Amino acid sequence: MTDIYANARSTTGTSVRRRDVSTLSGMCPICVKECTVLCEIGKSTFRGREVLYPEPEQFGWSTAASNKDYRLDWSDFNILARLRGAEGIEPSPDLAVFPNVNIESKIGGIPLKVPLASGAYGSTDVGRNNWDGLAIGAALTGIVLIIGENVCGVDKESVFTNGKVTKSPEMERRVKLFKEYWDGSYGDIAVQTNVEDQRFGVDEYVLSKLDVNIVERKWGQGAKAIGGEIRVSSLERALELKKRGYIVQPDPEDLAVQEAFKDGLFKTFERHSRVGFPEERGFVEDVEWLRNIGARYVTIKTGAYRPVDVAWTMKVASEAKVDYITFDGAGGGTGMSPVPMMNEMSTPTVYLEAQILKGARILEREGKYVPDMSMAGGFINETQMYKAIAMSNFGNGPFIKSITMARAPLTAAMKSLYFTELAEKGRLPRDFANKYGNDPKKFFIAAEELKTEYGSKVGNEIPWSAVGVYTYLYERLGIGLKQMLAGSRKFKLDLIDRGDIASLSKLAAEVTGIPMLHELEEELFEVILTS
Repeated sequence: MTDIYANARSTTGTSVRRRDVSTLSGMCPICVKECTVLCEIGKSTFRGREVLYPEPEQFGWSTAASNKDYRLDWSDFNILARLRGAEGIEPSPDLAVFPNVNIESKIGGIPLKVPLASGAYGSTDVGRNNWDGLAIGAALTGIVLIIGENVCGVDKESVFTNGKVTKSPEMERRVKLFKEYWDGSYGDIAVQTNVEDQRFGVDEYVLSKLDVNIVERKWGQGAKAIGGEIRVSSLERALELKKRGYIVQPDPEDLAVQEAFKDGLFKTFERHSRVGFPEERGFVEDVEWLRNIGARYVTIKTGAYRPVDVAWTMKVASEAKVDYITFDGAGGGTGMSPVPMMNEMSTPTVYLEAQILKGARILEREGKYVPDMSMAGGFINETQMYKAIAMSNFGNGPFIKSITMARAPLTAAMKSLYFTELAEKGRLPRDFANKYGNDPKKFFIAAEELKTEYGSKVGNEIPWSAVGVYTYLYERLGIGLKQMLAGSRKFKLDLIDRGDIASLSKLAAEVTGIPMLHELEEELFEVILTS
C-alpha cells in the first residue's frame, strides 16, 4: 500500500514539485537544490513542530481529518433493496412511501428525531465561532448536542473560587442558546468533561447552575490519543492558561520564548490538556457520584484504542451502567490534532465498529448490561448512517442507536455563514446565484418551512447558519435516510439489520462477518426457481 501523500498533504499546506513521486517516500524522484516548493521535509526544515498540525493560519475557521486510505470504509458495503412486502407499515402502495418512514431513535433513553448526535465542540475556536448555528440547528433538528472539553478553563471571563469554576459566560451562552430552541423532548445538550474540567469542578457547575442533564466523560477521540489542543495567539493569554494549570508550549514564562514571540519567530502558543487514566472501581464510583449530584444521564466518549482497551471500556461501562458510549474511529475530524496521528494511529471506523459489536454480543451472551452506543468517525451522509446502524442489528434491535458527527455539521455552519456574508456583499458565485437566488431567504430551501413556526425570527434570532445546519441534518440526512429505509421496505429505523447490507470486498466480509453480495441467498435463489 503506497503513501503518495507522505511528503505532501493539504492539511499541512505542503506540496511537491513533481507529480511522479517515489511511492516509498513521497519525495520527488529527483530532489534539487533550486526548488521553492515546500514539501513536508522542506516546510519542517523551517517550521519544525508547526508542521505536525493542520495549517496554524487556518485555526479557528477550519477542521481537519485523515486523508489516508484505510482500505476499508462504508463504500465497501451496499444496501439491499426489496421488491415485495413491507415491515413496520401495511404493504400498501398508498402507505408504504418514504415520508411515512419513522427514523426516530433513542440513545440511552434520550429520544431523537433523527438518529444523530452533534459534537463534541470544545475550546477550539472553530466551535466557539460557529456555536450559534450548531446549537440552534441541533435544537431545531431534535438531536443531542455535545459541548466539548475545556470550555470553562479557556473562557477568559470564567470566575474561579478556590480553584473551582463558579461562573463561565461562554458555557452559559452555549447551554442557553440550545435550550432556547429545544422542545424539551427530542435531543438534549451534553457537557463533556476531561481531567482539567473535573479538577475545575465543571460537573458540579453545569449540573447545579445550568441545569444540564447529560455529563460525558472524555476518554479519547479518534483523531488523536493525547489531550485536547488549541492555539493561543497572545502571550498574556498563554500565561493566563498556564497559571490555570494547563500545559502550554513553548513555555510562555521562559524569557527567551517571550523574546522569540515578540520578534515574530512564532505566532501562536499551543495549549495542551491532560489525558486521564481510568480505573474500573474509581469510574463506577464516579458515575454514582455524578448521578447523586444531579446527572440524569452519564456517558463516555472514547477513541479508537487497541482491542483490549475497547473490551475493557465496554466492561467498565457495563459495570457502571452508563447510559451510552460514543466510540470515535480513526479517520474522523478535529479542530486541532497532529496530522501524523490522525493518519497513522488508532483503529479506523469500520474496524472499530466490528470490535465493539463483538464486545456487545459477548456482554449480551453473559447476561450483562449492554450500554447503548453511538458511532463516530468520518460520517457525512445517510447511507453511511444506515450501514453502521444496520450492521449492529443481529436480530434484537441495533446496538448502535445513533451516529455522532462533528466536522460535517461544522462545514454546514461555516458554509452557511460564508455564503450569507457573500450575499450581503453581492459577491456570491455567479452560477450559485443564477441557480438558487442571491438572497438567503431563497437559497436556503428550508427557510419557508421554518418561517411557518418561527416567523420573522428566521434569519434574525435564528441565524442563517442555524437554518443551514438544520437543512443539512434534517432536510438532507433525515429525508435521505427515510428514502433508503423505504427502498429496503423497512419503515422503522430499528428494523434494518445485517441482512439489509452486503459486503463488496473480501476484507469487508472478513472484518465484519457481512457476506459478500455474490454469496447472498444462494440456496433460496435455487429453491425459488426449482419449486
